[in-house]
Amino acid sequence: MIQVLVTRNSESHIVDFEVSGHAESGPYGHDLVCAAVSAVTFGTVNALMELCTFEPSIEQGGEGGYLHVQIPNSLPEGTFHKASVLLEGMMVSLKTIEYDYGEYITITEP
Repeated sequence: MIQVLVTRNSESHIVDFEVSGHAESGPYGHDLVCAAVSAVTFGTVNALMELCTFEPSIEQGGEGGYLHVQIPNSLPEGTFHKASVLLEGMMVSLKTIEYDYGEYITITEP
């Protein structure tokens, strides 16, 4: 199962997210849930770097089953706002995947 852990600051803005595990919803190379989650999360990271012109802290590991992304604390307000919109868009997509394929992905926002 893929587990997504999202951390929000006191204003409810996403400041980091962690994705771990494997969906195992299909054979290796044909796992649609894994492909969808990867596309959404990596697409968001690419959008942050391209559109917001900063590089978040990124940690990857395992055999493709781990991604941790943290937003820097020192972003200008306008950049942070743009990043927040992109991250909320990511959450909409991930929650849609979770709604349709909840047996393969779970999202936690403590």
